[in-house]
Amino acid sequence: MLKPNFDKGNMTVRNFKSLRPEKSAGRDNHLSIAEPSWRQRYPMRVPNFIGGRLVDSQSFASINVINPATQQVVSQVPLTMNEEFRAAVFAAKRAFPQWRDTPITTRQRIMFKFQELILRDIDKLAMSITTEHGKTLKDAHGDVLQGLEVVEHACGLASLQSGEFVSNISSGIDTYTIREPLGVCAGICSFEFPAMIPLWIFPIAVTCGNTFILKPSEKDPGASVMLAELVMEAGLPNGVLNIVHGTNEIINGICDDDDIKAISFVGPNVVGAHVHARASAKGKRIQSNIVAKNHAVVMPDASVGVTINALVAAGFGGAGQKCMSLNMVVFVGGLVPWEEKLAEHAKALKVTSGTELDAELGPVISKQAKEQISKLIQTSVESGAKLVLDGRNIVVAGYENGNFIGPTILSGVTVNMECYKEEIFGPVLLCMQADSIEEAINIVNGNKYCNGASIFTTSGAAARKFQTEVEVGQVRWSVQPVTGLLLMVKDEEGETFI
Repeated sequence: MLKPNFDKGNMTVRNFKSLRPEKSAGRDNHLSIAEPSWRQRYPMRVPNFIGGRLVDSQSFASINVINPATQQVVSQVPLTMNEEFRAAVFAAKRAFPQWRDTPITTRQRIMFKFQELILRDIDKLAMSITTEHGKTLKDAHGDVLQGLEVVEHACGLASLQSGEFVSNISSGIDTYTIREPLGVCAGICSFEFPAMIPLWIFPIAVTCGNTFILKPSEKDPGASVMLAELVMEAGLPNGVLNIVHGTNEIINGICDDDDIKAISFVGPNVVGAHVHARASAKGKRIQSNIVAKNHAVVMPDASVGVTINALVAAGFGGAGQKCMSLNMVVFVGGLVPWEEKLAEHAKALKVTSGTELDAELGPVISKQAKEQISKLIQTSVESGAKLVLDGRNIVVAGYENGNFIGPTILSGVTVNMECYKEEIFGPVLLCMQADSIEEAINIVNGNKYCNGASIFTTSGAAARKFQTEVEVGQVRWSVQPVTGLLLMVKDEEGETFI
């Protein structure tokens, strides 16, 4: 449960109705003034971003952003007041008509410049992510680069916005369709990818001609604010992108506000279900990306070296705090040939602060997350699972107060255990056994949160069977032939692409 701090907010910016539309803050009328008050404070108080300006919140309540490796307070996130939220929506609504009428080529040029600026400042973005989230600098760079791919895609949206035309569909009647922006859209982000998730959402929306309200995670908001500054420097007009911070009240406000037409959500299952139900009841378009469990099936003929390296990287990368982290491994024919090597490779991972250059596994996001993960591990052991490798009591020199959990492996897991049913979201790999590929596929298909699945084998027949019969939410998996790793993706209609 989040415990807000009650301290004095900055009271210097009050008259939100005085915001005026301007061409772009990127041309630097407000960035050239003296250092803003929110940057002069310690700990720094994260500003909202409203109408093209970084604005100190009036709220007396705030949440500490904690460095998970050191427990130091990095900054404070305000619990945005309702009038500030309404000011952000007002700014987005007012900017929409002019932005909608801006040529798509002009919008694309802004995205090209935005891409250039992200690459310029990628090291700063990565350090902010590592400091607030805890992931290694290498993972933080990957976080930014994967989001950058979406910005690059936004640079080519002109052709994707083409409509359709059919002449003489009836006597003297032509028909055509036009793709039009919806208006004000919103994004609600989870903590696991502080740069990638915002970049999933707002670049596509604004390039299509919408204006946007972004609510970053209160646990690691720094990257979102930095991205807002960069996109304004790239030339995005004031009011097209706005950022508000907060928790439940802001989420409910986004769901309820009649001026917001569509919402993208990424986060936990309970919150996602709430957002989907509440926003749908208001007639909004909503996409909700929630809880995930991912499986790998290892056949007896799989290449040992390639498979072990892949399992360790996929299972423990990002401390397991990723929607596509590998949670479950189903060994067909038995675990015995694999267990020792898997534990040996996992144990060799360097666990330390993500800012250390040799770090391979950083801390989890919070003490509460660490406690929840440890509890699930203990519950699994009490339910009959074998603790092959226990990372709960790891002590990291120089970072003794950090939220560290070392690589953990549980074997003998069954489908009735809580660890199998619920998302762990930590560096924990669950191992199961199956007598046949058919049984393994049934295990994968039986998990209600199954998001992705992969198979390791040298058999084309086994790979083909797996590809045909597995049913996964995000419908993506990897198949390892003799020559290496082959990625196969099945779309929602069941068509497969290689």
